[in-house]
Amino acid sequence: MSTIALDPRTASGRPGRRTLSDPLAYALSAAIIGFALFASATPSPLYETYSRLWGFSSVVLTLVYATYAGGVLVALLLAGRASDVAGRRPVLLIALGALIGSSALYMVATSVAWLFAARAIQGLATGLALATASAGLLDFHPRRDSESVGLTNGSVSAGGLGLGALVSATAVQLLPAPRVVPYAIGLGLFALAFAGALVMPEPVPQRAPLRLTPQRPRVPAHVRGPFVLAALAVASAYSIGGLFFALGPQLGGQVFDTSNHLVTGISLFLLAGVGSAAQLAYGRRSAWAGMAGGSVALALGVGLIALAASDDAAALLLAGSVVGGAGFGIAFLGALRNLSAVIPPEDRAAVMSAFFLVAYSALSVPAVLAGLVETQLSLSSTFAIFGAAVAALALFVALQAWRARPRAVAVAVEARP
Repeated sequence: MSTIALDPRTASGRPGRRTLSDPLAYALSAAIIGFALFASATPSPLYETYSRLWGFSSVVLTLVYATYAGGVLVALLLAGRASDVAGRRPVLLIALGALIGSSALYMVATSVAWLFAARAIQGLATGLALATASAGLLDFHPRRDSESVGLTNGSVSAGGLGLGALVSATAVQLLPAPRVVPYAIGLGLFALAFAGALVMPEPVPQRAPLRLTPQRPRVPAHVRGPFVLAALAVASAYSIGGLFFALGPQLGGQVFDTSNHLVTGISLFLLAGVGSAAQLAYGRRSAWAGMAGGSVALALGVGLIALAASDDAAALLLAGSVVGGAGFGIAFLGALRNLSAVIPPEDRAAVMSAFFLVAYSALSVPAVLAGLVETQLSLSSTFAIFGAAVAALALFVALQAWRARPRAVAVAVEARP
C-alpha cells in the first residue's frame, strides 16, 4: 500500500495535494501522543543529577515536575478546542515546533531556571498536541470507533511514558553527554513527526483564525455521579504516577543502593510499560470492572512500593511497580470509558476538560506535597504516607465501582446458587 495518497481535502482548497493516507494519518496521530509522553518522562532519570549539579532540594525538583502538569492544564483549558476551529495540521505544527524548542532548551540548560522554562513550554505544547492528536485519532479511524480510539490513546500514552524513562536512563548511563543526548533523541522524534504533519490530510473543512477561547470545565447534573467516580479513579492513578516520576529514581537509588541510572529507572519503565500492556490486554471488557479491578491492583502495588521503601527491598519495589502499573493502566482506561459512555456529545468538551483538570492536578499537587514532606521526614516515610492515602482512595473507588456495576451483573451474581 502506498504511503502517500492524493487527497482532495486540503487546507488551501487546492485539489491534488499529496497527503498521507488515513491509516497513516491515524498512526501519525498516535505516534505524536506517544512521542509527547516519551519526552515528558525523559527528564525523570536526570532529576537527581540536576539536583546535585545545581544544588536544589526535593521541593524544587517536584516543582519542576509539576510545572509540566500546569502547562498541560493551561493548554487544555485555553486551547483544547483550538484545532476544531483552526484545523488539525496548523495546531499540530505549532505544538510540535514548541516541543522541538523545549527539547533544545533542555539541551543547553545551565541552571534550574532553564529547567522551569523548558518544562513550562513542554507542558503547554504537550497539552496542545494531546488535544489535537486525540481528535485526529477519531477523525482518521475508519469506523470512528471511540472505544478503539480510547484504547489506542491510553496504550500509546502509557507506553510513551515507559519508553521515555527507559531510553533516557539508558542514554544517561551508557552514552556521552548525558544532559544532551536524551533530549536530542526526543528532538529527532519531533522533527520526524513535524515532517509527517506537513503532509497530513486536514479533516476540518471550515477553518478560522486561531483564537484562545477558554473551555470552562462543566459537569451536567445527570453526569455528576459517574464523573465523581471516574475523577476519583484517575486521581488515585495519576497521583502515584506523579509521585513515582518525580521521586521514583531517588527511591530506586536508595532501594538498589546504586547510582546506575538504568537500575534506578527500571521501576519507572515497569510502572508505565506494564500499564500500557495491561490496557491492551484488558481490551474492551467492561468499564466498571476495569475501575474496580484496576483500583484493587493499584492499591496492592502502592502497598508493595511503600514496603519496599521502608525495608529497602528491591524485589518488592519491582513487584509493586508491575502490579501497580497494571492497576494504573486498567483503572484509568475503565474510568475514561465509563465516563465517555454517559456524556452527551454537546457536553463532551466541557466534561473532559473537568476530567483532565482532576487528572493533571493529581499528577502535580501530590508530587509537590511529597517533596515538602521528604525534606522534613525521609523518602521511605514519604512513600508510606502518600502510599497509604492513594491505596485508601483506590480501594474506595473499587468498592464504589462494584456498587455501581450494571444491574444485569448484580442480578446474575444474586441468582447464582
